[in-house]
Amino acid sequence: MIRKLFHRIFKKALPSRAEGHEPHIIPLKKHGIKPEHISPCAFKVTEGLRQAGFKAFVVGGAVRDLLIGRVPKDFDVATDAEPEQVRQVFRRSRIIGRRFRIVHVMCGQETIEVSTFRAMQPVGDDNDQNGERHTDQESGRVLRDNVFGSQAEDALRRDFTVNALYYEPHKSEIWDYCHGVADLKAGVLRVIGDPARRYREDPVRMLRAVRLSAKLGLQLDSAARKPIHALANRLQDVPSARIMVEMEKLLLSGHAQQSVEQLRKENLHHGLLPLLDVILEQPMGERFVMLALKKTDERIAQGKTVSPPYLFAALLWHEVLTAWEKFQADGEHALPALHRAMDQVLDAQREMLAIPRRFDATMKEIWTLQPRFLQRSGSRPTRLLEHPRFRAAFDFLLMRGESGEVEAELGQWWEEFQHADEAQRSRMLQTDNAPKKRRRKRKPKAPGALDTEGMPAAQDMAP
Repeated sequence: MIRKLFHRIFKKALPSRAEGHEPHIIPLKKHGIKPEHISPCAFKVTEGLRQAGFKAFVVGGAVRDLLIGRVPKDFDVATDAEPEQVRQVFRRSRIIGRRFRIVHVMCGQETIEVSTFRAMQPVGDDNDQNGERHTDQESGRVLRDNVFGSQAEDALRRDFTVNALYYEPHKSEIWDYCHGVADLKAGVLRVIGDPARRYREDPVRMLRAVRLSAKLGLQLDSAARKPIHALANRLQDVPSARIMVEMEKLLLSGHAQQSVEQLRKENLHHGLLPLLDVILEQPMGERFVMLALKKTDERIAQGKTVSPPYLFAALLWHEVLTAWEKFQADGEHALPALHRAMDQVLDAQREMLAIPRRFDATMKEIWTLQPRFLQRSGSRPTRLLEHPRFRAAFDFLLMRGESGEVEAELGQWWEEFQHADEAQRSRMLQTDNAPKKRRRKRKPKAPGALDTEGMPAAQDMAP
């Protein structure tokens, strides 16, 4: 308790692990990023903090993306102001988080995430300095991280050198503490510090390394790759919700196909999703999954929207198909077997990956509509066209045909049928040769008898 109080009063006098780390300051004429290249809201936040007497920088991925000519998805700000001080500067703001307290500053529809410079403590220190940093002794995972520090310390605690870049809009300067600009130019993704220690601190960094190397076209540094095989099993200790967040980023990065191939190369795929294990075992499953990832990447590249439930339905389809065929082989009827297979697959994958339950309805509808595409007689095709999930299920069918799982002719038939007029549809319908079920005749009830609801029989109620 005394040490905690002492640190709060004299924290600037305590030795810093980042002591001696001075930034390489890069001027505008060398990096080319102008204040107008960042969002108006990010500029407003940095300028507001600067005028209040604090340091404020656009940090991380936004700076990295601007340097390589990409449009950042969002802009984060780092400052020496503590959360309560940031909250006092901006009326439309709120403090969120417990493990990692940050401030959300709202400008119209845009939200800027503002974090205070943080210090990096040794893995395994259960209660360091002011008592705000806590780690799991066995896994090394950070459980709570609110130790505020200097800007240099903040840079050293970040994961990769290309993410430890700070842009000061007022002077149009980039502050580079870890040679991130040089690594970016060299096409290298390098972990800050000892990779094995950083992976033990947070195993999700291994997934992030794969995603960023694929997304940015960077080669993962040999030192960063070396510990991955030995530490891959630590991902099993990470909460499934965190794995889901990182996997969703990976699959919707626009480089999903390359990322999954890299996961396999680094031996990180086992257990993350059943589909990633099945890829190595079922050639048909691999073709279908890779086709789904390719089409997802193409849609993102074209600026089109991607439905996560549709993507996960595609990724898990061959697991469902395998279980469905097994249950039918055991004597179950087709529809109950399909529903049982869907539930089994979703329950199994949730042990590792927390796919939101709100996705279930869409995924199951896409799956259950697949057998109905085989029904091309009577009124059933027309009724299927009216289903709200028809378009998604039809696109799914086309992928099945393209991967060789079903005859391509089936997709062609439905393509023509949905655009045909009524007369053409009538000619296209196939003859239903299945024997019609004979309806059982109901025996007339005796006078005075009650029906199933306890009412007199209909003939006794007639006038």
